[in-house]
Amino acid sequence: MCDLLMELFGVRKPIVGMAHFLPLPGSYLYDDARGVKGIVEALINDVEALQEGGVDGIMFCNENDRPYSFKAGPGTIATMAYVIGCIKSHIKVPFGVDVLWDPIASLSLAKATGALFIREIFTNVYAGDMGLWLTNCNEAFVHRKLLGAEEIKLFFNINAEFSQPLAERAPSLVARSVIMSSLPDALLISGPTTGSVAEMSLFEEIKQASGKVPVLANTGVTADTVDEVLSIVDGAIIGTYFKVDGITWNPVSKDRVKRVMDRVKRIREKLT
Repeated sequence: MCDLLMELFGVRKPIVGMAHFLPLPGSYLYDDARGVKGIVEALINDVEALQEGGVDGIMFCNENDRPYSFKAGPGTIATMAYVIGCIKSHIKVPFGVDVLWDPIASLSLAKATGALFIREIFTNVYAGDMGLWLTNCNEAFVHRKLLGAEEIKLFFNINAEFSQPLAERAPSLVARSVIMSSLPDALLISGPTTGSVAEMSLFEEIKQASGKVPVLANTGVTADTVDEVLSIVDGAIIGTYFKVDGITWNPVSKDRVKRVMDRVKRIREKLT
């Protein structure tokens, strides 16, 4: 059931580390003095720390572009493409992209940079901190086809951070419905906010309902929880724990990455 993850990452129970861009041009927090050059330098440091720590893949994301928006501006997309192009020679593992919270922008960026996968909210209607959140999965799939980018895998967040679905349904029903109607390549399970882990019972429920579609934890995995999480799901995307002092907005700590990956290696040894 994890053939896709083996195809992408070459290992069982892959760990994808987050490489967060500093605030980008056009965002409220952008630092004019540091400029795009500073963004490039910071991202190179994070990529090297993630890889030296042993991650299996990297996800590039504009996490620092707060307050968040449902539609990325041209400055965001252009700068992310430019920066990834600048650092491409430093990237030694498979990588994906996530332009918050815009599937069309993410697909376009992935096509331009050679990313293998994207992470987005593709389905459901939510209400929360950012207001009413509408999705259009068909639009994303049509855009992917028009780009000639059908090789790019789509990782579906099936529960949005900072928000709650308007139509309450059992998570297992949502998972089966999304798989049947929206054709995800993988399902991602988030906690209520960035850096918080979902309940283990939620992982179990969605994993049982997912069939052959791989399921990954999307938020909140730490060195203390990775054993339990990976005993249920097929992999994890980790951002906050990998940062200095476990603070989302800090640079990546190679030591914290290695702490998790050492545990993951032991988990994999037990699977052989």
